[in-house]
Amino acid sequence: MRYFLFAIGLWFVTACAAQITIMSYNVENLFHPASDSINTDSEFTPSGSHRWTYTRYYRKLEQIARVIANSVTDDYPAIVALNEVEDRHCLQDLCRKMPHYPYQIIHFDSQDHRGIDVALLYDSTRFHRLIAQTISPITSTRDLLYAKLMTPANDTLHLIACHLPSQLSGTISCLRRDTVKAAIHHLTDSVLLHSPNAQIIVCGDMNTAPVDDLQPLTNLMVNITSGSHKYRGLWTCLDQFYVSPALISCASASVFNARWLQEEDMKFLGTRPVRTFIGFRYNRHGFSDHLPILLRLSMECYGEK
Repeated sequence: MRYFLFAIGLWFVTACAAQITIMSYNVENLFHPASDSINTDSEFTPSGSHRWTYTRYYRKLEQIARVIANSVTDDYPAIVALNEVEDRHCLQDLCRKMPHYPYQIIHFDSQDHRGIDVALLYDSTRFHRLIAQTISPITSTRDLLYAKLMTPANDTLHLIACHLPSQLSGTISCLRRDTVKAAIHHLTDSVLLHSPNAQIIVCGDMNTAPVDDLQPLTNLMVNITSGSHKYRGLWTCLDQFYVSPALISCASASVFNARWLQEEDMKFLGTRPVRTFIGFRYNRHGFSDHLPILLRLSMECYGEK
């Protein structure tokens, strides 16, 4: 019996180590209640339109931590890319809600007028940070976040986290989106020119249905049948993963669409993500207007060899 239990334990450890999971999640307005004089965040303060108190703030952190903790069976995401985070303070508070996970933070303040940024959490027991920097496209206020991470096996992973401008402003939006994509292209081309077999992941809220337009990368969400966001009754996968050619054979993506992350859609039927706010109506059971997406990488083929 002792040897049987040992074998089961060894199998469990090996199975968990067989792959890593990366999450990308738009957490929808993760603001702390303190007013920031630099950014226009007054609506998410105790006296603002959303009556954003510390009780509500800590509740949202607990809900986001719950999503991260339950997204992977018998493990936790090795890397979490987050959209719509106000600042490093919010990330530190989020990590305090997950004290058993050895996450380190990568974050830079952007010039976004609302003060919402992209950020990364990474498992410090599995990755060592080599490079982390922000890239500011000229016509976009939300920066790109680039990180180069190394594993204990000296494998290298390049990550670009982004939140593309919406398409609501017509021609102006198209210009801004094209500028951000050009910046991503420039960065990925530079990496691949130096190392053709580089392992690159681009992730985040693309604010459009999946298209395969960041060549030579491949959008893994093009053939995903479930959506991560619902607008006027229509589901689409705004949140996406692109990978470089070297990762195609060992990468798979999905939407984490657990039933408890959704609620009945009384207006358009079906379900919708459980939001923290519907208009100005607060919902303490809410998470975000997006569902998270997951990328699974087989350990034997991720990282530059």
